[in-house]
Amino acid sequence: MTEPSKPDSDREPAPLLPGERSRVPAGVRWLIVCAIVAVALAVAIWPRGDDGAANPTTPAAAPSTSASPGQLAAARTKAALPPCPAGIGATALAGTPLTCLGDGAPVDLAAAGNKPVLLNIWAWWCGPCRVELPVLADVAARAGDRLSVLGVHADPNAVAGLDLLAELKVALPTVQDPQSVIATALGAPRAYPVTVLLRSDGTVAGVHAQPFTSVDEVAALLRTELGVTL
Repeated sequence: MTEPSKPDSDREPAPLLPGERSRVPAGVRWLIVCAIVAVALAVAIWPRGDDGAANPTTPAAAPSTSASPGQLAAARTKAALPPCPAGIGATALAGTPLTCLGDGAPVDLAAAGNKPVLLNIWAWWCGPCRVELPVLADVAARAGDRLSVLGVHADPNAVAGLDLLAELKVALPTVQDPQSVIATALGAPRAYPVTVLLRSDGTVAGVHAQPFTSVDEVAALLRTELGVTL
């Protein structure tokens, strides 16, 4: 007795013979490949939460706009930054044209400073910088005349940098360095924030590409690398 024949739709596909190619049409195979690639890309760029306080950030395609003189003046008034130091003794920066973010005055960082320096390179769009800047302002207040703390804003958008400092209520002397000439001259990576410690003679004592979240962390480095006690 023969079994009733199954409809074509219920029949199991015959196994492929050795050397026989898949019966999946080429167009379908391409659709599958494209779908896999799309899923992989989505996973790669999907936000993974705000871990900005734990890791430095590299330069991003952040918008940088040109501000009018009036906007820049208003931002400077609101931020109320102190004037930049006359110099910090960093001879590696000789001949480098820089301006003070707070008032637009030219700054010669190669001029003698005669005291240890903490340089902090940051950008207005950098998440970890928002956490670190208030810490460094506290460090500067505790150190007094024993240490010069100088910010370096590395993005062309000066107004955005001033606005961030005003928002955080951080009044640190800061230079504007959109071309990253300071980082290049001192051997600092372009991953923000970066802290560079300079001895009183202007030589580099240490480069730290990490965000600091407490005064104690910074104090330990100052004591070890510069001999400065807070």
